[in-house]
Amino acid sequence: MSKPQDKVPAYWYGEQTPPLSARLLAGLYGWVVALRGKLFRAGILRSHRVPVPVMVVGNLLVGGTGKTPLTIALVQRLQQEGWTPGVASRGYGRRNEAAAAWVEAGTAPSEGGDEPVLIARRTGAKVRVDRDRVSAARALIAAGCDVIVCDDGLQHYRLHREVEIEVIDGGRRYGNGRLLPAGPLREPAQRGADCDFRVVNGGDASFGEWSMQLRADNAVPLQGGRSRSLASFGGHRVHAVAGIGNPKRFFEMLRALGIGVVPHAFADHHRYVPGDFDFGSELPVLMTEKDAVKCAGFANEWYYSVPVSAELPEAFWVALLDKLPDKRTGQPSEVRLVQK
Repeated sequence: MSKPQDKVPAYWYGEQTPPLSARLLAGLYGWVVALRGKLFRAGILRSHRVPVPVMVVGNLLVGGTGKTPLTIALVQRLQQEGWTPGVASRGYGRRNEAAAAWVEAGTAPSEGGDEPVLIARRTGAKVRVDRDRVSAARALIAAGCDVIVCDDGLQHYRLHREVEIEVIDGGRRYGNGRLLPAGPLREPAQRGADCDFRVVNGGDASFGEWSMQLRADNAVPLQGGRSRSLASFGGHRVHAVAGIGNPKRFFEMLRALGIGVVPHAFADHHRYVPGDFDFGSELPVLMTEKDAVKCAGFANEWYYSVPVSAELPEAFWVALLDKLPDKRTGQPSEVRLVQK
């Protein structure tokens, strides 16, 4: 069974030729993207520098690629290294996206956005949602943060950044390689070559890319109580719920553990109501953490959240931290200019 989700044209990830209208619009869109880049490089459109390092975790593809798990891992590693990171996010899916707000572990997802709430709960870091990343960064600095991590925002060039990390879906990659609306790309695929790091979520990493794997070991009851190992669901059927950019990835992860998956794919950032779970059979419900933060208010004992952790080679972290100023000397790193 599958629930309504964001529909994308079949030709985005297939071999069909996009219709002429889409190709013409993609040409116009590409011209606008190129012009915008030139205006920023010429200083006509201004990028703003803040007095602490800025790291951007983003993607070129429309939809989810695994940015949030990487953002969580990045914040946690920075905390371990003695930094006080703050997270800037637009907060997609919240009720009033035009208003800036602080997000804490107890913030309602409808007010803070599902991903920012999840980041706040997993890391304890200060999280600021604001359509203007510059304003968000300044608020975080005023609150005591000494490094800013942007969850998404690769295309938000108003904010200078020291480090750019592109996250690539290892299964879908760049789809048909075309720009919107003929394809799924926000910017040309070549833009990724300008990023400091290219992280591949699942699949095979090519030369110059870093491999990231999402590990899930336990299922956490939404009503509270002791966690269960995911392995304990092996050989049993469950309802699997995923309202993320690529629900198939979550379903395949569970199937790889021998779990009988009845899949229910929802739109990314879907706002759940109890009726969404009228599946017609009483089975355990396993869902992503991003979905679980929106379902705790009406969950019963059958509902479980499946946390994931991003695993990357230690060499990645060494190379990443080398891009930041030395915490002992305070020597600044070189601010990254927009390159396209």
